[in-house]
Amino acid sequence: MTEPPTLWQRIARSTVGDDYAATYADRFRKMAARGEDIHGEVTFVTRLVGPPARVLDAGCGTGRIAVRLHELGYDVVGVDVDQAMLDVARADNPAVDWRLADLATFDLADRFDVVLLAGNIVPLLEPGTLAEVCGRLAAHTTDSGIVVCGFGLDPAHLPGDCPVTPLADLEAAMAAAGLVETGRFGTWDSGPFVDDGGYVVTVHTRSGERQ
Repeated sequence: MTEPPTLWQRIARSTVGDDYAATYADRFRKMAARGEDIHGEVTFVTRLVGPPARVLDAGCGTGRIAVRLHELGYDVVGVDVDQAMLDVARADNPAVDWRLADLATFDLADRFDVVLLAGNIVPLLEPGTLAEVCGRLAAHTTDSGIVVCGFGLDPAHLPGDCPVTPLADLEAAMAAAGLVETGRFGTWDSGPFVDDGGYVVTVHTRSGERQ
C-alpha cells in the first residue's frame, strides 16, 4: 500500500512539481554559480563549534548543508524522511552518511555536538509531532551539545500553504524535552530577532549556557 504524501511532499509537489528533489538541488547549484552565498546556515554553525565536531543535519534534503560541513572537516550525518531528496544527495555526494528516517521516531543510537534543523523543517513537520521530534532531537544531542532551528514565522517566509508554527509552541516542546533556549536571532548571520521579522533562528542546549 502506498504511503500518503507527507506535508512536505504535498507542498513541494504543489509549488515545484513532481521532480521537486532535482529542482531544489539545481536551484542552489545555479545560485552558487552566480556567486551567491548559499551557506549561511553553515557559517552560523562554524561560529558555534569548529571541526571535527559531530553534526546531525536533521531534515537534510538534498544535502546542501551537510556536504559543505563535511568539506570543512565536520563529522556529519544527514537524515531525511524523503527518499527522493536522499537519492539526489547520495548520488551527488556518496561520501556523506545519509539516513532515511522520520524525525518523530528516529533512533541512530548516537549523539551529536550540533543538531541542526534548517530550511523550515519545524513548520513542515507532520501535524501533532513537534513534541515527539523535540524529544528525539534531545536524545541525539550530547550533554554539552547544541540544537539549532531556523524557520519562518509567517506565510511570507513559508512555502506554499505551509501552516505557521508559533514560536511559543517550539519553546514549550523544547522545554519539555529538557532543552533550554540560549540564543535567538532573526537571521542566519546572527542578526537580531524582532517580533514581526517573520523568521527566527534559535539555539538550545541542555546546560542553559548562552552561546
